[in-house]
Amino acid sequence: MQKITPFFWFDSQAEEAANFYVSVFKNSKILNVSRYDAASAKAAGRPAGSVLTVAFSLDGHTFNALNGGPIFKFTEAVSFAVSCETQDEIDYYWDKLSAGGEEQPCGWLKDKFGLSWQVVPSALGKLLSDPDPKKSQRVMEALLRMKKLDLKALERAYDQS
Repeated sequence: MQKITPFFWFDSQAEEAANFYVSVFKNSKILNVSRYDAASAKAAGRPAGSVLTVAFSLDGHTFNALNGGPIFKFTEAVSFAVSCETQDEIDYYWDKLSAGGEEQPCGWLKDKFGLSWQVVPSALGKLLSDPDPKKSQRVMEALLRMKKLDLKALERAYDQS
């Protein structure tokens, strides 16, 4: 069993969001849906029988979503990074996760629920931490001009002489 599980707070979109995320990531599924009973519905001001929590798995990682009301919103202070091996993979996750959301600089985006994601090539860490500071600086300069990351452009910046 996973020891630490991210828990998302939604107003009333927990089930919609979980279904969306499960549709984006391979090897993913809804694990469990719990509903407000009469007592918890009364305490929370929610309709009895409406969704309370949704447990779901994204590519082997368990998450929980709660319909807790409009009190809390997502911020960029917490994001999820999607490590991609190819440009096709970057394009796929970027297009799916940004649909109805907001594209942001440097490979960041907010999905339609306001959750922040970073869609990045797995090679980015290597490119940005090269012992040659000129190489890593060129990569950073290229990165800062992008929203969706372009792996070939980052590699070209790295390889320039």
